[in-house]
Amino acid sequence: MNSYMDYTSPTVQFTYDLSDNILFKKDAQNSINELSIQQLNTLANVSLLDIRLSTANVVEPHYHQNATELIYCISGAVTVSLINPFTRELRHFPITPGQVANVPQGWWHYLVATVDNTHLLAIFNAPVPEFILGSDVLRLTPSNIMAHTYCLDEKKVQEALAPIKKPTIIGPSNDCKQQPPRKPGIHVRLTDTSSHRQVAPQRGYTYTHGYPGFSFNPYQE
Repeated sequence: MNSYMDYTSPTVQFTYDLSDNILFKKDAQNSINELSIQQLNTLANVSLLDIRLSTANVVEPHYHQNATELIYCISGAVTVSLINPFTRELRHFPITPGQVANVPQGWWHYLVATVDNTHLLAIFNAPVPEFILGSDVLRLTPSNIMAHTYCLDEKKVQEALAPIKKPTIIGPSNDCKQQPPRKPGIHVRLTDTSSHRQVAPQRGYTYTHGYPGFSFNPYQE
């Protein structure tokens, strides 16, 4: 219960339509709606994002500085990828309807939809979910700092990052001029990392190697 809420007030709110608060919309198939204490004042330490994605769309790399994120798959399929800061490993967790993936507070992560009509709920233990986006890190960090710190060619850094003019949130952007990525949009070598799954009861779907819904291994070059 919200201890500082006056439940006798005429302004008390018990219901809300998430379609009234669109956090981001790329197109009809890719969007995020938000519910927080700013929309529903009887909420306490909980908030959520209602996420819809189509194949190969990515909720961009980011982290939540104030909350843990529990991702529940309603329909479709998604791979939740995160960096474990204690083991310094990049790990991938494919989930399908009825399954969840948990991202601890402050951990760098991203989501890749592997089938169309993917629908997710991201639930947070905070009244308002805060986040730092990879696109903001890349576009706001001076290119000379990036080049100097990581021993890179500053001109190439500027050229590579020039298209990032605003937060991406769901990528790739509609105006992306690059060639379409190979399914589902990310590729790492098996020697670098692998997919990790928890043991679960038998279900009516078949797992593939790497990303569910694809008949190939996206981790292999």
